[in-house]
Amino acid sequence: MDDYSVHLREESGESGLARNRRMTLVHWTHADPRNVGLVTIDVLPDNVLVEIFSYVNIVTIWDRDMEHRWHALVHVCRRWRYLVFASPRRLNLRLKYRGHRPMSEVLGVWPVLPVILRSVAGDQGWDNSVAALESEQYSHICGIQIFNITNSDWERFAAAMQKPFPELIYLEVSASGYGEVLSTLPDSFLGRSAPRLRELKLRSIPFPSIPKLLLSANGLVKLSLSDIPDSGYFSPDAMATALTVMTRLEILRLRFLSYRSRPDPASRPLSPPTRFVLPTLTRFTFEGVYEYLEDLLARIDAPLLHYLNIIFFIDLDFDLPHLHRLIGHAEAFKTFDRAQVLIFDEKIQLDLYAETGTVGGRRRLRLHFDWDELDWQLSSLSQVCNSSFPLIAALEELKIEGLLDRSPRWKDDTENARWLELLDPFAALKNLYLTDEIPLQIFSALLERSRERVTEVLPTLQNLFISPGYLPEGSRTQKAITRFIATQRRSGHPLSVHHGSRSEGWEDITKDLASGD
Repeated sequence: MDDYSVHLREESGESGLARNRRMTLVHWTHADPRNVGLVTIDVLPDNVLVEIFSYVNIVTIWDRDMEHRWHALVHVCRRWRYLVFASPRRLNLRLKYRGHRPMSEVLGVWPVLPVILRSVAGDQGWDNSVAALESEQYSHICGIQIFNITNSDWERFAAAMQKPFPELIYLEVSASGYGEVLSTLPDSFLGRSAPRLRELKLRSIPFPSIPKLLLSANGLVKLSLSDIPDSGYFSPDAMATALTVMTRLEILRLRFLSYRSRPDPASRPLSPPTRFVLPTLTRFTFEGVYEYLEDLLARIDAPLLHYLNIIFFIDLDFDLPHLHRLIGHAEAFKTFDRAQVLIFDEKIQLDLYAETGTVGGRRRLRLHFDWDELDWQLSSLSQVCNSSFPLIAALEELKIEGLLDRSPRWKDDTENARWLELLDPFAALKNLYLTDEIPLQIFSALLERSRERVTEVLPTLQNLFISPGYLPEGSRTQKAITRFIATQRRSGHPLSVHHGSRSEGWEDITKDLASGD
């Protein structure tokens, strides 16, 4: 395409095949860029047309819609039809199969192409879909998506999958999620081999021997195992061993259903295991007990990691040196200088991100603690955000926000010490944003310390931002903040207070508060 700059456009007033046939382009040569002319697309050589078709047909195997854009191309003219079917790999041609008729009939209409089988258990087409897996045509299948599978459908489907699928690159299977307890998949699933598999997603599927299968899937790019039932438990050591072969893995999700995912203490290694690098891993999500996470991370390093999402099950004590090490070795996390603590009815959440990014962006570090006792939430988060956490001590901005009406759960006395424990590690904090009843709790806690020690917490704090509605005239919150301002001023650490919001702007009310001291 060195001699062409291609711009496809549709002629007005036409539709359907006629419109496709009349697509035009503007082209010029490098020798004379001013020589611009309007010609039909038919003048392009075959290789250029195929290149254009490849952009029209941009679709990956795991696209949920799996739309076959190439269908329109083959109906334009004989030349286009020939070029499309002559370039199946370049154009990533796939046949979509939903079981509406026998698979043999579908394959009889089209040239031999890889097949994507997508079916919902129990729906129309389910029987034909399973029959396709059982038939001789199964070797054409390159992608499988099975949703809402139940006990009544499970045995036949599982039996059909006890053989190698030579073309399989994508597999997604999910149970119905309504209390279904499926029987475990045996070692012979996929014939114990999946060398071409690129993405594997299982939800609520009991497969305790999956690490053995994964040892053959060294080309895996995405691995997602969600809602892992107790009957599907596999040890962190077995999973770590499987990960050693996954040098192309980019996304890893492991989410257990219950506390029974806690590894047996007797099986934990006495000496530090040898670590290995996952060179392409960028996104990691884990849900479960912290001991499992630590045992897994003891053997893993991921220097390119830029998205980390950890959901901890309830525990009284957390010891996370390997998590801290993983975070400290990831280059992307070193740019994070903002933190946000979100307090929900039944969980507390910490987000870390960079000033140039967003909390919900693709580069993020997030920790959840899912239980409803605020005292336990603060204690758990404080244990994780201690002095050994690689990023906390350098953060310059922190926002603490209560998202729901939890006023009955705010306690004036018992949780004050917990707030101080949470804030202690933020030694470089300059800007603090507060909403809900949180300002009263935090500044009541700070004022409990003597005037000599009050600046030990948040020693570099310069600006306090209070959202609208949470600083009423004469309120306990206002009085607590006013006293804190005075204490900071006397200790040589003046503090500015701002009222408003990011969207509407902030008003400096420091003088107004100081005048009422």
